[in-house]
Amino acid sequence: MASSAGLSLCGQAVVVRGGSRFLATSIASSDDDSLFTYDCSTAEKKSQENKGEDGPPMDQGSDTILASAFSKSGSYFALTDDSKRLILFRTKPWQCLSVRTVVRRCTALTFTASEEKVLVADKSGDVYSFSVLEPHGCGKLELGHLSMLLDVAVSPDDRYVLTADRDEKIRVSWAAAPHSIESFCLGHTEFVSRVFVVPHLPELLLSSSGDGTLRLWEYRSGRELHCCHLTSLQEPMEPWGNKRFAVSRITYWCQENCVALLCDCIPVVYIFQLDAPRQQLVYQQQLTFQHRVWDVAFEESQGLWVLQDCQEAPLVLFRPVGGQWQSVPENAVLKKVSAHLRGNWAMLEGSAGVDDGFSSLYKATFDNVTTYLKKKEERLQQQLEKKRRKNPPPGPNGQTKKMKSGEAS
Repeated sequence: MASSAGLSLCGQAVVVRGGSRFLATSIASSDDDSLFTYDCSTAEKKSQENKGEDGPPMDQGSDTILASAFSKSGSYFALTDDSKRLILFRTKPWQCLSVRTVVRRCTALTFTASEEKVLVADKSGDVYSFSVLEPHGCGKLELGHLSMLLDVAVSPDDRYVLTADRDEKIRVSWAAAPHSIESFCLGHTEFVSRVFVVPHLPELLLSSSGDGTLRLWEYRSGRELHCCHLTSLQEPMEPWGNKRFAVSRITYWCQENCVALLCDCIPVVYIFQLDAPRQQLVYQQQLTFQHRVWDVAFEESQGLWVLQDCQEAPLVLFRPVGGQWQSVPENAVLKKVSAHLRGNWAMLEGSAGVDDGFSSLYKATFDNVTTYLKKKEERLQQQLEKKRRKNPPPGPNGQTKKMKSGEAS
């Protein structure tokens, strides 16, 4: 799947990625103007990556960043790219620790809560773990699905690994023994695009899907607690009202128990509030944008950051004002980060027009009966035509007209 630009926030660090590059800076103070940039195209490549089983060269990839994540404390940052590499960084100060190869192109990654491992999910349905403490150690196969994995998450106590696949399933596996399955969360009718364990309510899981729903689960039992159909929230006159869409980002704000959803292909962010005592999601507001929204992320002390395809204003900050989420004027920190983005806009330009590739994951429907009946009718017509040629109709005197031997057939 192609990857558009991305935004990650953790503690006092912010990362914006696009194409093969990312930049990182601090949001602690507007006076801290330090900037770290990295380009995956300059990372080391192993020679064996370019050979298949029989020796011929393979696709080397475009070095585009496919997925990235901070560790819980923000001390580490990891990414995977289109050239089948896992790159690990220390963030205090920023330093590349290792470049390791992965078996197949990856779709998602996450750190364990202990920050001892990085879990990487790939297109073949496997999850591999890579050590953080031994940054050059090889990957270990942890578990596998029979279909493509789209997301992976870990419970806050590191007891469970949660995986979401293309075949509508969410699997909850024991981290210590991944072959042991605790439960399945079943109910989605299309691919599961995102899963998110609620940080301060560790027994609850949020999930989204190509079926246009946001669901709340008690994941250890596999019990669905609440389902919200996003299509029911759309206005009839909206130009994207009839489009299929999936959620490309779920982000959560512990301070207000708010959930923000970004959907692919439509310039809309949905805001919900999680009512934990009633175990349900309460719809609050829809934020609509004039430009394409690439990513969203909550920053605990400030609010919702929005990364959009607008060079003049690449970042927008939203906060609740009087019960409604509103954009607020740029503060000094936001101005600083936006200035860095404008100075490195070339890395984001390639993300214009690129989606997350969900459109190719929907189940294809075939009307085989109509095709069969059409072909059957054509065969019958051909058979009737042959019979007419073999037995022409009788002439006016009741006799079949015979052709003379000299006449052309």
